[in-house]
Amino acid sequence: MRIWNLLAVLGAVTSPALGQGGQLTRPDAWRIRPDQPGADTTALEFVAMPPGWHITTGPSLILWDPAKTAFGQYTVESEVFFFRGKSRDTEGYGILLGGKNLDGPEPDYVYFLLRNDGKYLVKHRVGSQTHVIQDWTVHAAVARHTGEGGPTVKNVIRVEAGADSVQFFVNDQAVAAFPRSHMKADGIVGLRVNHGLNLHVSKLEVK
Repeated sequence: MRIWNLLAVLGAVTSPALGQGGQLTRPDAWRIRPDQPGADTTALEFVAMPPGWHITTGPSLILWDPAKTAFGQYTVESEVFFFRGKSRDTEGYGILLGGKNLDGPEPDYVYFLLRNDGKYLVKHRVGSQTHVIQDWTVHAAVARHTGEGGPTVKNVIRVEAGADSVQFFVNDQAVAAFPRSHMKADGIVGLRVNHGLNLHVSKLEVK
């Protein structure tokens, strides 16, 4: 989808996204969990806006549909439009995979994030503890919004989980790969969005 076509969609409220009273509605099946228990999520906006969902965060959080899972050999891909005017350049956004116990006391998942400073990250979280798989690293594949060319920039984020390795891609360019044996890649697939970001996620697909 061309960026200007997406902007036209965002500028016009379409009937599939409308609830009673003409308001955009939060997707019924999706669940939300902030990093910090009891965090104030009143600033969060998460609404169905075909194609996809529009997200504006207060605190950092994860979002997922429990029915969207991936096991064995699979590909998960998301297309994300970053709106710089209401976002922080140094906060990450992207996908989570291998999600388990996301509603429980010890949520467990791997996440792959980008930032508008041109960097990417791969990390694993269990409960409140995280460990770095790949620290923030600059890569030319990450599209950055530099203040020119309109209000938004698009990045396509993809993970390919194979029999022996898990590979990470940005805009069809491989940026990292790790042994499958060292990564818990089976489970729920969803989104991770850090605080102070304004995004449109036009797709989250598992194949």
